[in-house]
Amino acid sequence: MPALYIGHGAPPLLDDPVWSGQLAAWAGDLPRPTAILIVSAHWESAPVSLSASGAGLVYDFGGFDAKYYRMTYRTPDATALADRIARLMPATEPVHQHTSRGLDHGAWVPLRIMYPDADIPVLQMSLPTHDPERLLTLGERLRPLREEGVLIIGSGFLTHGLPFLTEWRIDAQVPGWSADFDSWAGEALARGDVDTLASYRSKAPGMPYAHPTVEHYSPLFVTLGAASDPGAPGTQVIDGFWMGLSKRSLQVA
Repeated sequence: MPALYIGHGAPPLLDDPVWSGQLAAWAGDLPRPTAILIVSAHWESAPVSLSASGAGLVYDFGGFDAKYYRMTYRTPDATALADRIARLMPATEPVHQHTSRGLDHGAWVPLRIMYPDADIPVLQMSLPTHDPERLLTLGERLRPLREEGVLIIGSGFLTHGLPFLTEWRIDAQVPGWSADFDSWAGEALARGDVDTLASYRSKAPGMPYAHPTVEHYSPLFVTLGAASDPGAPGTQVIDGFWMGLSKRSLQVA
C-alpha cells in the first residue's frame, strides 16, 4: 500500500467538483485498504495520541453552512489498528489512546470523498511535533503497516497562509508567496530532496507567508518517513491551487 500526503481544504471542498473529483479518482486507483491511519494538521498533541473508534466527528471550523455540522462519517471499529500501532512504538514514544476524540475535518472531509461508503476502519493519529527528523522517524516506525494493507495519509495543505489571503473564492488569484513555495516544494519533491524540504524555514521562498504556522506542512514528513525509500521521488498526483493555496499532493511507494 502506498502512503499519501494530501491537501484537505475546508468543508466546502465537499462541494468542489474539480478537487473532490481528483481525490475520488485517486482513491479509485489505489488498492482497497484494510484500514486507514491519517495524521491531520488539526490535532497537535504529544505524546502520540490515537482517536477513539465510534466517537463523533470534530467540527473544528466556523462560519460555514449549517449542513457541514450535520455530516457524519461512521466507520468500523479500529481498535485492532490502535493496538498494532502501540506495539510498533518504542518505550521512548508512548501512545495515548484517547477515549472520546473523533476525526477532525482534516480527516473526515477528504475521507468522505475518497471512501464515501465509510466501510474501512479509520484511525487518526495526533501530530506530536513539528520537527521533520522526528516526524520522519515516526513515519518509519509506521512503515510496516503498509505491508498489512494500511493506507497511511498525512493530511495538510502545501501552502496555508490564511491570514494573508485577500480573496475567498475557489478560483482566487494565486498570491506570489503561495506560487513560489509550491514551485520550490514541487521541485524538491521531484528530486526526492528530503533535506531541502526539511530546511523550509530558512530555504523556502514565500516563508513565512506560506506557513505562518507550520502544522499543515508537517504531516508531509510522516508520509515521507513511511516511504520505502524517503529519498526516492514520489508521484505528485494533484497540483494546482484552491483559494490561492497549493493543493499539491503526493503518493510514495
